[in-house]
Amino acid sequence: MQVGCLGDIIFQVSSNTIKTINRVEWSGSARYSKHQRHLTNALTEFTGLDPDTISFEMVLSVYLGVDPMAELTKLWEYERSGKAVTLVIGEKVYGKYRWTVKSHKIKFETYDKKGNMTGATVAVDLLEYLKS
Repeated sequence: MQVGCLGDIIFQVSSNTIKTINRVEWSGSARYSKHQRHLTNALTEFTGLDPDTISFEMVLSVYLGVDPMAELTKLWEYERSGKAVTLVIGEKVYGKYRWTVKSHKIKFETYDKKGNMTGATVAVDLLEYLKS
C-alpha cells in the first residue's frame, strides 16, 4: 500500500516491501531587516518569508524489499538537477507547490558478503520551491 511519495520515490508498506519516512520536521521562518538609527533604538521591518524546509529520514534495506542504490540514485538525480517534486504523506500534499532536495546524508549500515551495501539510513533536507 502506498503511503506517500517524493516525486518518483514511493513510500509504501506491504507484505514484500517496507519503505517509509520518519523523523519528519517542517520548519519556516520570517525575514526582518534591522535599520540602525543614530543614538536611539533600531527599527525592525518585516521583509518577507524564507522558503520552508522539511527534513526526514528513510530506511532503505534489501531485507525490507528495497533496492537502496536505486532509490539513492533517484534522490541524487533530484538533488543534482534541481528538479522540483511533490511531497505527499498519507493523503496530504505538503507545501505550497513543490520541493527541491537541498542535501542528503547517508549512513551505510549493512553489507553483503562481498561488501556491497544492503542497508542504509538516509537523512534528506528539502527546500520549498514556489512558482514564479
